[in-house]
Amino acid sequence: MFKMTSLTISKQTNLQAALLALSLDRDSPQPLHAQLTEALRALILTGRAHPGTRLPASRQLAQDLTVSRQTALTALDQLIAEGYLETRIGAGTFVARDLPHLAPPTTLAPAGPEPQGSRPLRPFHPGQPDMALFPHAAWARHLDRAWRHPDPALLALPDPLGWPPLRAAITAHLSAWRGIACGSGQVVITSGAAETFELLARAAFRPRETVLTEEPGYAPMLAALERAGLHAQPMPVDGDGAILPDDSAARGAIVTPSRHHPLGVTLPLSRRLALLDWARRKAAWVIEDDYDSEFRYSGAPLPALASLEAGRTIYVGSFSKLLSPTLRLGYVVVPPALLNAVRAPLAETGPRASLVPQPALAQFMDSGEFATHLRRMRRIYGQRQAALRAALERHLPGRLIASPDPSGMHLVCRIGPDLGGFDDTEIAARAGAAGVTLRPLSTYWTDGTGPQGLILGYAGFDAEALEAATLRLARALPAGQPGSAPVRA
Repeated sequence: MFKMTSLTISKQTNLQAALLALSLDRDSPQPLHAQLTEALRALILTGRAHPGTRLPASRQLAQDLTVSRQTALTALDQLIAEGYLETRIGAGTFVARDLPHLAPPTTLAPAGPEPQGSRPLRPFHPGQPDMALFPHAAWARHLDRAWRHPDPALLALPDPLGWPPLRAAITAHLSAWRGIACGSGQVVITSGAAETFELLARAAFRPRETVLTEEPGYAPMLAALERAGLHAQPMPVDGDGAILPDDSAARGAIVTPSRHHPLGVTLPLSRRLALLDWARRKAAWVIEDDYDSEFRYSGAPLPALASLEAGRTIYVGSFSKLLSPTLRLGYVVVPPALLNAVRAPLAETGPRASLVPQPALAQFMDSGEFATHLRRMRRIYGQRQAALRAALERHLPGRLIASPDPSGMHLVCRIGPDLGGFDDTEIAARAGAAGVTLRPLSTYWTDGTGPQGLILGYAGFDAEALEAATLRLARALPAGQPGSAPVRA
């Protein structure tokens, strides 16, 4: 009895694909059976039809190639006569096992570089959640439930704004966590922040208009504005967040009021109200990028801008830091006046956000497991920030100085006097050579001349990894020469 092993199945599948790719020229003077004979012989000679591999029955082969059964039988009989094929009673036709005269299969030279694959994150890579703590079991359960017996709507033409139950779940989450009152019809699912800003740049503004952006700001957002033909006017950021210009004729502003990236400062209520008042007077749009406000470890969070003024505020959120960047899911809450302008391009090109994870995420949120996960991660990340600060104090006192941060996933470290004479880019280079990732703060400014400092992410690494990486970093960073001047702050 012919028993199919995994290797046999693989060879069988490869042969089936090669057979389906055969092309017979019906306008050629050469008969079809002769063309088929040559094509099958070539598959055997080049090794694409492995010895011992079973061929489809003549009737199936004829059907697959849209030829008569007699054509298929004639070709098979010819190759059997030549010894390339053999028949086994009750089993079918196979590539002959004993073909010693065949040349070895030709190996095609690779057309390009081999794929590199994923690389493990090194401490202190910023902005990454700990994927080892992802709720894999719960997620698999919801994903299986959603697609084992899918809702008929999942198999229909998708809504370009996203899966409606997920939009409703996001609405409930924003009401509970951020005090935002909106309808689920205002929520648009995107593939992440890059698509969101590209979409809003075209829906909310006209080419050559000016938009206020924080300096430093989010590079993909700035690139999206540039592609849309908009002018980005930088707003300086101080210890209280973005400073609104007095005489700007901008048509909008993009801000991170809950936690500026990368400085971590929070926009106080007085500046929030001034920004919203400016938007009302100028009929401008305020885009609120609220990328990780759920991770707050002390103190009460200030209200979202969208909870203070819904008519002129566009709220942007993402699941990349709350769950995983591999989900490629974000969302935006659009005021009703902008909905048609957002829907039009999505209806034309189709949504970029995959529909596959959306029903599972909706169930995950509705079940309460999402909120439980956020509370757990908030507690763990808070502990990891404390562990990193303690490790810096033990191993790098006077060299890297980190103040406690009430929120976020990374710390901004000042360069201490014992590293006087070294700038942040040189320190980052030395750390990289030692297997540690540091981001120089100065490079977050578009001209690379920002203040000195280092960005150290802690959320994606446990306390043991943070301790070991800090010790490795301490060994890689020499102290400055006595009396050397510290770099500017």
